[in-house]
Order: sequence, then C-alpha cells, then structure tokens
Amino acid sequence: MDQHQEYQEELQKVQDRDFTHNWVSSSAFLFYLQVACVVAFLIGGSYMLSTKRFHKPNVKVQESSLYTPKYK
Repeated sequence: MDQHQEYQEELQKVQDRDFTHNWVSSSAFLFYLQVACVVAFLIGGSYMLSTKRFHKPNVKVQESSLYTPKYK
C-alpha cells in the first residue's frame, strides 16, 4: 500500500505541474500569450507602415489634361 500511496503522490505532483491538467495556469498562460501576439502584431504593423509607406509615383501626364491645361 505504501508504494501505491507514493505513486499517487508523485502522479499528483506531475499533474499539478502539467500544462494540460491545471486549467488555471494554462488559461493564464494562453491569455498572456494572446496579449503578447496582439502587441507584437501591432508593433510589427506600425513598423511596416512607418518604413514602407506609400510613395507617390512621378507619372508623366499630358499637358492638355491638367487642371489648368496648356495648349500648343
């Protein structure tokens, strides 16, 4: 009986430390993981917008189609 009791205590210790058996620690871990992912996504998106923003191309337009057209 003593070995059975030791086995149960050891099993309980392992289950307490296991991610899948302790829903309190696993839910907190998943919450903070989600928050970290959202923050990383926002920082990455802001960095991309600040470094690769839209640059207006220099397009050649006919002079007759301008707002104030120039005719020959």
